Amino acid sequence: MGTGFFPSVRRWILWDYPRGSLQYDIMVALILAFIFLTPRGIFHDQPQPKQVVMVQGEGAGAVFWLEADLLEGIPETQIRARVEELIRQRARTRRFTVTRVEPIFDAEKQIKGFMAFAQPAP
Repeated sequence: MGTGFFPSVRRWILWDYPRGSLQYDIMVALILAFIFLTPRGIFHDQPQPKQVVMVQGEGAGAVFWLEADLLEGIPETQIRARVEELIRQRARTRRFTVTRVEPIFDAEKQIKGFMAFAQPAP
């Protein structure tokens, strides 16, 4: 390889330095500095909103997955109304009538989410 600017840039881009060399260590340090020192706001990294996902299509009905946090603290008598409201926000073009809501538990018997079974509203 020649000596000059472009061969040096080529070696940096292709990471052509042997492991344990000064140049290799500098590259690793630059990468780690980028990872740990770059502010979150630069990438517009925001927490994900709570999810409502349609699991099964609308043929005879629809099945929705709702995260457990969405229904936390809601009295059992109001769960169906809250689920219909959340589904309405997600499926803006269609209205659904929730027929039943079932909690989904993990191995430790903690609620991981809810399955909502719904029919298209007339």
